[in-house]
Amino acid sequence: MHLSGNSSYNVVWLKNLAEVDRNRWDALAGSLPTPFLEWEWLRQMEISESIAERTGWLPHHLTVWAHNQLIAAAPLYIKGHSAGEFVFDHAWADVANRFKIPYYPKLVGMSPFTPMIGYRFLIAPGHDEERLTGLMVNEIEQFCHRYRICSCNFLFVDPNWRHALNDYGFIGWLHQSFSWQNLNYQSFDDYLAAFNSNQRHNIKRERASLAKQGVTIKIFQGDEIPQTFFSNIYLFYERTNDKFGPWGCKYLKNSFFRGLAERYRHRLVFVAAFDKENPDAPQGLSLLVTKGDQLFGRYWGCSKEINNLHFNACYYSPIEWAIANGIKRFDPGAGGDHKIRRGFAAVGNYSLHRFFDQRLDHIMKAHIHEINRLEQEHIDELNMEVPFARRA
Repeated sequence: MHLSGNSSYNVVWLKNLAEVDRNRWDALAGSLPTPFLEWEWLRQMEISESIAERTGWLPHHLTVWAHNQLIAAAPLYIKGHSAGEFVFDHAWADVANRFKIPYYPKLVGMSPFTPMIGYRFLIAPGHDEERLTGLMVNEIEQFCHRYRICSCNFLFVDPNWRHALNDYGFIGWLHQSFSWQNLNYQSFDDYLAAFNSNQRHNIKRERASLAKQGVTIKIFQGDEIPQTFFSNIYLFYERTNDKFGPWGCKYLKNSFFRGLAERYRHRLVFVAAFDKENPDAPQGLSLLVTKGDQLFGRYWGCSKEINNLHFNACYYSPIEWAIANGIKRFDPGAGGDHKIRRGFAAVGNYSLHRFFDQRLDHIMKAHIHEINRLEQEHIDELNMEVPFARRA
């Protein structure tokens, strides 16, 4: 813990989330649309040692206090690599290497391993957000200079919060992700009606193919979720990532999933696939997180290959559940242009970067406009491929 004073505020740096009370933290995070800045999600990353010194993620969370009340916070991590961020900055690291500029360590603000839009400083209602933002940015800059940290990076930021950082020297870098929007659909058939006839037929065929293989889909939420699912999902998550070898994203420990069962299941939805031969044991699982009118696809896997199971467990069944439960937006997770053909739109998200070496800062500023322009063109081109019916 490091404490410094700033007028009526005390700034405290925490090396693990257990140093702050869960209820105090969630009083700041609870009102946000994203669930991934809540205490329990972040704390499970730490106590499972998915986040730890040996994995290259050192928690250094910034908190601001007034009269023993937590009024602002920012989950932050010191890193010596770029793995697990899903913002692929290797080109910038290569530029730094060519100019013999140190690129690591860096300070990263995000929910680890979670490429979901919504990162921001957590600030209590009723307090001067502009003043606290300036205080926190200044404290972060001092921290980085004190420990010779090369840059500060906020990833998958809240679109509204991004504009609050414009005056602090952060550079916005555009990236592409996916999103499904509920346009007041009353049923899955209502949603299907938006597609052209060829893709509507294709989706119906992919949905019907599970029954022909003797597979049924069931959805479990909150306390309905069997305890065994939390061990199952880790094995399926492990198998999914092992298929990709060195390009896999296997960052989480088994204990992370088990920990979610204890105090986070109220946010969880499982889509489970069963077959005739094993009616009580899921052959595939998709784990999603929900909060308010938002749904987020996180982890998936299966014990054996089942044709079209991925599309059904990760897209069609969650969309059907979303429509039935008043969900307005469904983020299916990173990667996979095949999402376009299932009705997900390509959308932009931003990361914010501040390099403390003036040369690297100048290089990024000189080129970021063109980089962002090309990324926006890519987003627009993907959206031209969404197979919705063209209506006059």
